[in-house]
Amino acid sequence: MSNVTSYLFETKALKICPENKPFWYTSGKIGPYFINTHFIYGSEEEANELLKFIDAEKENKQEIPKKVSGKTMKQYSQSVIYKTVIDEMVQAIRNNINTDEIDFISGGERRDWFFSYMIAKILNKPHITLFKDLTTVVTDANGDAIEAEISGKNVLHVADLITEATSYIRSWIPAIKDLGANIKWSMVVVDRMQGGKDKLDGVGIKSYELIRVDNDLFEAALKLGVINEEQLEMLKKFKANPDETMREFLVNHPEFIENALKADEKTAGRAKLCIDGNLYNL
Repeated sequence: MSNVTSYLFETKALKICPENKPFWYTSGKIGPYFINTHFIYGSEEEANELLKFIDAEKENKQEIPKKVSGKTMKQYSQSVIYKTVIDEMVQAIRNNINTDEIDFISGGERRDWFFSYMIAKILNKPHITLFKDLTTVVTDANGDAIEAEISGKNVLHVADLITEATSYIRSWIPAIKDLGANIKWSMVVVDRMQGGKDKLDGVGIKSYELIRVDNDLFEAALKLGVINEEQLEMLKKFKANPDETMREFLVNHPEFIENALKADEKTAGRAKLCIDGNLYNL
């Protein structure tokens, strides 16, 4: 078991629900685990502080790369957890990619930046900061804005998480193509194993990860004492057939949706999405 795997649980970046209490997802669906990969920046508190800082500063697009890069460099020197994650990502990149072929590192707003700036620094590569509105800022390895020839160059995109690669397809790949460059590789901390890697492969991007959300990860959680056998069984069933597993749960626990509708506004809203969309054909 890698250090990063244990850090995923230690920082609660991966939370597994108690028995019979699945999490509500933004989509209106439910599931037995929730991932906040950016918590392995060191802790939930430190990660949320950086997100808050980014939100306060991101309108100044020319300055934010330098500011966030500086914060991640400081964290790298202070947090064993964060340093270990970054070092393992860098090693994985070196093991799989000829770094001489990487011209730029890119990272998308906002959580990718937790990892992309620091990796650009260590590999001594210029960085392309991608914003959700598809604008870009190019900086050197230290976060200082530069003019650079980008057309025809090869880009490694660094992200916190890949699920179905929606952000890549919708935003990051088009933004890089607008610059005349191409994303050739992707490096993420966590692959949720929900088809994103295959989608990227289909558009010519090789994707690498430190951790896969699969049965090996769930077995590791059992060994660490994070979950019990019953939770492990639910996780495995969910992994094999998420919709049918959660549909069965809702059929057997009709009170779950009723209670959610009476809960806080966010939970009630997600439960209503589930009902209105008939997401589980109940």
